[in-house]
Formats: sequence, structure tokens, C-alpha cells
Amino acid sequence: MFILEKPYVSELLKETMTELQRPVLDNNVARQTLQNTSFKLTKAKEFIEAYSKDLSQPLYSNSENAIDWIDNNLNIGDLPRKIRLFKDKSKFRDLVKSMYPDFFYRTVKFEELDRIKGEELPIPCVVKPSVGFFSLGVHMIESVEGWLKAVQAIQSEVDNIRPLYPAKVLELDNFIIEECIEGEEFAVDAYYDTEGNPVIINILGHLFASSDDVSDRCYITSTEIINKHHNEFLNLLQEIGKRAELKNFPIHIEVRTDGRGNLGVIEVNPMRFAGWCVTDLAYYAYGINPYKCFMEGIKPDWDKISGCCDGKVFAMVIGEIDSAVDRSKITSVDYDGFKANFSKPLELREIDNKEYPVFAFIFAEVAADNMDELKKMLHADFTKYLNF
Repeated sequence: MFILEKPYVSELLKETMTELQRPVLDNNVARQTLQNTSFKLTKAKEFIEAYSKDLSQPLYSNSENAIDWIDNNLNIGDLPRKIRLFKDKSKFRDLVKSMYPDFFYRTVKFEELDRIKGEELPIPCVVKPSVGFFSLGVHMIESVEGWLKAVQAIQSEVDNIRPLYPAKVLELDNFIIEECIEGEEFAVDAYYDTEGNPVIINILGHLFASSDDVSDRCYITSTEIINKHHNEFLNLLQEIGKRAELKNFPIHIEVRTDGRGNLGVIEVNPMRFAGWCVTDLAYYAYGINPYKCFMEGIKPDWDKISGCCDGKVFAMVIGEIDSAVDRSKITSVDYDGFKANFSKPLELREIDNKEYPVFAFIFAEVAADNMDELKKMLHADFTKYLNF
């Protein structure tokens, strides 16, 4: 079963739904996405009845914007509780507290942020919405003075951020302050099968421009990354799945590893793989269809895949728009110019920059020994591709 919502539905997801012919909830996004096709959508009443008859069947949404509808309509089982367990970072920290007994975290109401003294915090630390998405409202704190600046920035950002996503996806009433987790950062797309066993679909390395960078500008995947981290991440997923009693459940989890077997969980995003259908990178890199894998219980043969892509890195880069830019004044975007940064672009996705602070997503292949192409993107000023 599928529930489609904003912000983005990819061609791969549309093709997969058409191929599998599983129920797709009839809503505005689904009607717009599948218009001019013969695909028959399932009315809400029939969708709810079909789900209620078999609570164990796989249910996927491309976006956490569907959480509110799930809360209100698919509450016959414990799915809403499990979703909330991961969406609310404070609840998740409580779930894994015994795994990380010395980890500092503190939940603070938005209006009380300026009452917290920087001297009370384990600097460096990070502050972010307890329920958040897409690095919105996230700030890295590296000094006492940095804490004061972060609070001021959050206070000025809230009114601009709040309208972008539904409250169940981005809640700005409560923030969580956490100590920084050291090490390399990775994002893992995975699902739990009918027996509760985790299956890894892809592992993405998160590239940063600097130590205080919290953006999602660039992610990469390669067989080298998969081979190095698959087993340790699988063990972590097994422990989380056991605690949360997960079955037939897709997740996108962000973790850090110090390379010595010490893992720290940043957050877990329920009901989906990488947002904005970025999970499709697995298809370009390894021929893995994430949606089909989850729906049909397919497990990637990583041993077989690992020998096919040596020397290659597959990347996703977001064409971000700086918050200082007045998006209402953008008249056009130089997509060709943006695309020209990459020696082997695989797909360019044009995004409505009036609605979101992004003008494009691009997938690209680069040689593993020529990462400069991607490193340049981390520091690039994308404003030059915007026409006013």
C-alpha cells in the first residue's frame, strides 16, 4: 500500500506503483501524480478497510506529510505509536537510553530557549526541533557565544519555517539539545521484514563543508561504503527493531561511527526511505528498487553487487537556495549551468523554488579517485544559477 504526499514523487516511484498495482490512497497528490494514467486510486474508506483487514501488510509513504492522515485513519493498530516513537526525538532518546547511558539530551520549550545558559551545556552540542525534517531549525553549538547566536537565529527562523510542513512533520514548540556525536555521518535506508529482521537497501555517506555545517547538500554511496559498514549498521538496526517491535516497517536512520565500532544514532525517520525520493540513488548505483524491495520482501545480494561498481561513487547534491534570497523574485533557474558541474550527471530534478528553498536535486556518478568534483559543491554559491 502507498500514501503519496508532498514534497516530491519520483518517476521511479510512479513506475513501481504502476507495476505492482498495490492500493494507492486517493488524495490530491496521488491524483495529480497519476493523472493521464489508467491507474485506479483507492478511496479513503476502501483504503482503511483494506489496511484494517491485514495490519501486517507493507505500507509506504514517500513523505512524512502522511503522518497526520495515518494518525487519524489507521489507528486500529499500533502504527501511529511506532511512528511517533521515532518522529519525536525525545521519545526516541528515551527508547535507546540504556544503549547510550552517558548521552546528554534535554527537551526545552521554544519560548524557554533563551533561559538556558550556554555554560550549562556540553559544548559542542546541537539544538533542533524535537519533531523535525530536512535540517530545518538545526544549529550546531561550538561555544557559549554560539549558543546565544543559535537561539537568536531560531527565534528569527521559526515564522519562516513553520508554514513549510505539517505540524506532525515539523513541530517548533519543543526543541531538543543533544551532545554532539563524533565521527563520520551516514544515512541508512532499510526496512524490517515480516519476521522483524532488518534489510539494508542503501548506505549513504554525508559530506560536510565544515565542522559546523548541518546542511543536507551532498550524500554519496559506493560499494566501499557498503562493504565497510553494512554489518555494524545491521546489528544496530536489529537492536532498535527489537526494542520498538518493528515488522514490515521502512525507516531512514542517520548514524555516526568513529570507525572503532562505536555507533551513535542521530535520528530515525519512519515510514519512508531517504526523503524527496532521494532513495532512488540506490537504483542508479546498484539497480536496487527500494520500493519494490520493501513491498515484495526482496533482499539485495550485497556480495554480488559489491564487485560491480568498484572505483565509482554515486552522489546526490541539493541545489539549495540561501535563506537570504527572496525566492519570490526568482524569475528562472540556469539548470544547464548547475548540471554542467558534473562530469556524469544521471538525473536532474527541477523543484518548485517558490514553494521550497531548493531549485534542484541532481544524481551523478564520479570516479572514486576524483572527489574534487563533489567537494567543490560543498562550498559552491548556488545563487549564481538563479535569475532575478
